[in-house]
Amino acid sequence: MKKKKFDFGPYLYILPALVIIFVFRLVPILLSFVVSFFDWSIVGVGKFIGLSNYAKLIYDAEFWQSLLNTFYLVIFVVPISLILSLLFATLLNNIKKLKSFFRSIYFIPTVTSMVAISIVWKLIFNQQTGLANFFLAKIGIDPLGWLAESRGIFLLLLQNFGIEIPHYLGGPSLALFSIIIVTIWKGLGYNTIIYLAGLQNIPHVYYEAADIDGAGKIKQFFKITWPLVSPTTFYVLMMTTIVTFQVFSQIYLMTGPPVGGPLGTTKVIVYYLYDKGFGESNDLSYASAIALVLFAIILTLTLFQKRLEKKVHY
Repeated sequence: MKKKKFDFGPYLYILPALVIIFVFRLVPILLSFVVSFFDWSIVGVGKFIGLSNYAKLIYDAEFWQSLLNTFYLVIFVVPISLILSLLFATLLNNIKKLKSFFRSIYFIPTVTSMVAISIVWKLIFNQQTGLANFFLAKIGIDPLGWLAESRGIFLLLLQNFGIEIPHYLGGPSLALFSIIIVTIWKGLGYNTIIYLAGLQNIPHVYYEAADIDGAGKIKQFFKITWPLVSPTTFYVLMMTTIVTFQVFSQIYLMTGPPVGGPLGTTKVIVYYLYDKGFGESNDLSYASAIALVLFAIILTLTLFQKRLEKKVHY
């Protein structure tokens, strides 16, 4: 039997993509790992310092604050995005007229530049002339310093009722909460469309059978919609978590240099990485160590979320 000749053709088609991934993804990751073990600045290579950058992170209060700010961002953005996206997708799925119009409206923020979005929202949150405080004044609430307030939202909320709590229990600052609002709004359209596709893949006969059995809309949602849309939820959960950990543009543009918001309360880990690598210190080795820690955190969370896949109904 004649041995089949190996065909290089299919591999040549994917070669350009592999080269791009290797040059712009794998090589930078490997170089970051190497750089983190040297005293490396923007001027050039310094001496080998081993694990000194990683040891320095342990005692860096600013790093831990940026990490806490990042977790605040993720804890608020991810669940709220999931809930709102599924809610809007369900509403859009039931619309009979002007389907394309409403879907386009929801998707516009996703295709809009983050620079433009940040500038517009910064104007909306302006303490003197912004629309946010204008509408608050209409319902009798005093103006808020949205992007200038360092106190936590729980602290501010409870103070209105005369309840005092420690500052460390105050939650994310109002400035960071403003960033959370923008981040949710920006990603809502994409997640809604993904959920909408998942909802339309559910066979309608399940709902017809549930109607015959007398199941109400709420029971149908939890017994049919929620289990069968779980693959979509799993995908949205993973992608939203990864993207939220990498938030940078809106932080830089809305509360950016020099410190990252009031008292550094909006300085997330990617902004801190940028500040150390390309700010006044130009410490690329320390920034690389921060990047590797961020990579480890995202990888750990992704692997943890993968363990939830056994609860997904494919």
